[in-house]
Amino acid sequence: MSTVSADLPPRIPGNLSAPGLPVSPALLLPGRRWLLPSAVAAELDPGRTGRGGRPRRTVRDWIVDCGWFLLAVVIGALAADTLTGDPNIPHGLAVADQWIGGLACAAVWLRRRWPLGLAVAMIPVGMVSNTAGGAGLVALFTLAVHRPFPYVAWIAGSQLALLPAYFWLRPDPDLPYLAAVLVTALLTAAVVGWGMFVRSKRQLMLSLRDRARRAETEAALRAEQAQQLAREAIAREMHDVLAHRLTLLSVHAGALEFRPDAPREEVARAAGVIRESAHEALQDLREIIGVLRAGDADDAGRPQPTLAALDALVAESREAGMKVVLDLVVADPAGVPASVGRTAYRIAQEGLTNARKHAPGAEVTVRVSGGFGDGLTVSVRNPAPSGEVPHVPGSGQGLIGLTERAALAGGRLSHGVEEDGGFEVRAWLPWGG
Repeated sequence: MSTVSADLPPRIPGNLSAPGLPVSPALLLPGRRWLLPSAVAAELDPGRTGRGGRPRRTVRDWIVDCGWFLLAVVIGALAADTLTGDPNIPHGLAVADQWIGGLACAAVWLRRRWPLGLAVAMIPVGMVSNTAGGAGLVALFTLAVHRPFPYVAWIAGSQLALLPAYFWLRPDPDLPYLAAVLVTALLTAAVVGWGMFVRSKRQLMLSLRDRARRAETEAALRAEQAQQLAREAIAREMHDVLAHRLTLLSVHAGALEFRPDAPREEVARAAGVIRESAHEALQDLREIIGVLRAGDADDAGRPQPTLAALDALVAESREAGMKVVLDLVVADPAGVPASVGRTAYRIAQEGLTNARKHAPGAEVTVRVSGGFGDGLTVSVRNPAPSGEVPHVPGSGQGLIGLTERAALAGGRLSHGVEEDGGFEVRAWLPWGG
C-alpha cells in the first residue's frame, strides 16, 4: 500500500537533516517506524530502500499482507464450497478452479511490486475461476491505493462490464441473476472507494509534510534576510557615526602634531575636543552594540539625531576648523518626520566627513530646503581641494550606505564630481503628500 510519486506534491530539495528542515521518521518516530506503510516511510526517509530501489516492508506491511492473504484464502474457500455443491459444474472444472484460485491467492504477495500487472491479470483469471474472487478484490484495492484514478477506472470498468457475462455463464446458486450482478458491482465500487480514500489520506499527510517543510524553509530564509538587513543597517549607522567622530579626532590630532609650539590654551582646548570626540565615539559604539543585543535602533540608547541637530553638527565641524556654510530653508522644521530628519542629518554628516577627508580647508556648503508635500532636498557641496590630498583608505563605503539609506526612506541620492572639480552629494527625501 504505497503512493505514486508522480502524484505527490513537489518536494523541496536539500538535506532533510539540515537545521530548520524535517528530519527522517526514525528521528520523528523513534522506535515506531514499523507503524508506517513502507511507501510512506520511503517518502519520508528516501535512504531506507531495499534491493532494486523498492521500499522495504515494515512490520505493519507484513501484518497487512498476511491479513489480505488470509482474506483472499477465506473468500476462495467459501467459493470452493459452492463449487462442490453445484451439480452443474464438472469435478475437473471445480478442481481446476480451485488450483487457479490458490495460485491467485499466492499472487497476492506480489501486489506491492506489480499492482497494475496483478490487477490486469486478475481480469481473465476472475472470468475462469470463482475461487479467485477474493484475490481479485485485493488486487483492485491495491491498485486504487497504488495508482492514479485513470488506471483504477479502466480496470474497475472492465470488471464491471464483464460482470453480466460472467454471471450469465456461471450463475450464482443462491442469488438471482440481477441481484448477483448488483451485489458484485456494489462490492467492487466499495473496494475502489475504500482504496482511493486510503490513497487520498496518505497524499494529504505527505502534502502537509511538504507544506510544513516549505514553511520552515521560507521562515529560515526570512529570518536570514532580516538578519542581513539588520547587519546592513548597523554597518551604515556605524560608518556614518564613527567616521564623523574619527575624522574630528584626526583633524585635532593633526593640528597638535604640526603645531607643537601652539599656546597652552589651544593645546588644552584641542586635547579637550579629542577627549570629548573619543568619548562620543565610544558612546556611539556602545549604542550600536546595544542595537545588536536589543534589536531596534530607534529604541536603544540616546535619542537619535534629527533635523534640529543639524546646527550642532555644523557648529562641531566649525570648532574643528572647517569652513561650513549652512543654508536651512525649510517651511516647518518641527513638522519634518523623525525618520526623514534623521536621514537628512546622516547625509549632511557623511558629506561633511567626506569633505574633511578629501578637501581639507575648503569651504563646504550644506543646503536643506523643502516643505510638506514637496519633499526635503539635502545637498552638501565642496569646491576642488587646493592641493594634493593623500588617499584615504576605505573611501566610497559611506556613499554606498547613504544611497541605501535614502532608498529605504523612499527617496533618492546622487553624487559626483562637478565641472569645476568640486564634489556634491544631493538627495531628495519624501515628506508628506
